[in-house]
Amino acid sequence: MESQQDILANIKRRQFWDFVFALTGLMSLLFALITLITLIVDLSLTGVPRITLDFFTSFPSRFAGKAGILSAWVGSFCVMITTAFCAIPLGVAAGVYLEEYSKKNWVSQIIELNIINLAGIPSITYGLMALGLFVYQLKLGQSILTAGLTLGLLVLPIIIVTTREAIRAIPNAIREASYAMGASKWQTIRHHILPYSSGGIMTGVIISLSRAIGETAPLITIGALTFIAFLPTAPISDVPPFINLKWLMDPFTVMPIQMFNWLSRPQAEFHVNAAATGVILLMMTLIMNGGAIYLRSRFRKKMKW
Repeated sequence: MESQQDILANIKRRQFWDFVFALTGLMSLLFALITLITLIVDLSLTGVPRITLDFFTSFPSRFAGKAGILSAWVGSFCVMITTAFCAIPLGVAAGVYLEEYSKKNWVSQIIELNIINLAGIPSITYGLMALGLFVYQLKLGQSILTAGLTLGLLVLPIIIVTTREAIRAIPNAIREASYAMGASKWQTIRHHILPYSSGGIMTGVIISLSRAIGETAPLITIGALTFIAFLPTAPISDVPPFINLKWLMDPFTVMPIQMFNWLSRPQAEFHVNAAATGVILLMMTLIMNGGAIYLRSRFRKKMKW
C-alpha cells in the first residue's frame, strides 16, 4: 500500500498539472480574445468614419467616395425574409413531428443522423445543389426566391435540432397534467409544449438567420450579382390585390458579396467601403445574437414550472 507521503505527493503532482492545464487554457482564451478584439478595433477604425446616411442610400459606383450599399442591404433584407418564410415553419413543424409524433425506430434514427450531418455540411455544397435544382431544373433563375430557398435549406437542420432540444427540455409533468385534464395530444402541444419551448425555438431561429446573413459561397454559386444599381420590384402596388410578388424573381446582391467585390479592387478607398460594410454586418450579427439571448432569458423568467 502507498504511504501517506506518496499519496500527498501524488495529489500535489495532480494539482500542479491541473494548474498547468488551467493556465494553458486561460492563455489560449486570452490570445483568442486579444486577436479578435484587435481585428474588430482595426475594422472599426477603418470603416466607421465611412458609415454615413449617404452610404446607406447610395448605389454602388465606380467612384469609391460615391459608392453605397443600398442595393446590398435591401437585397440582404429581402433574402432573409424569404429564408425565414421558407425555413421557420418547415423547421419547427419537422422538429415537433420528430420529437412528439414519430416512432422511435431505425427509420427515425436514420433521419435524425442525416439531419445532424446536414447541419455540418459546408455551405458551398448547398449552393451547388441549389444551382442544379432551383436554377436549372425548376427554372427559378438567379433570383431572390432561389437565394431564399438555398439559405432556407442551409439553416433548416439547425432549426430542426434546436426545436427538438427546446421541446425535449420541457418536463413530462406538463404533458401528463395536460392529458389528465382531458386534452388531446395536439392541444397539449399547441397550448403547453410550444409556448414553453418558444424561447429556445426563437433563439435557434435567430442564431440560424444570423449565420445565413453572412453566407457568401452558396449565393455566388447560384449567380448573385456583384454589381447591381437598382432595387427589387416594390412589394406593394396600387392595383388590387395591392400585393406584388414579382420581387421574388428579381436579381439581387447581398452585403457579403458587395464586400467581396470591393476587396477585389486594388484601390484603398474601396477597401474602406468594404470595412464599413463589415462593421455593419458585424453589428447586425451581434444585435441578432443579443436579441436571441434576451428572448431566451425573458421566456425563461416568464415560463416557470
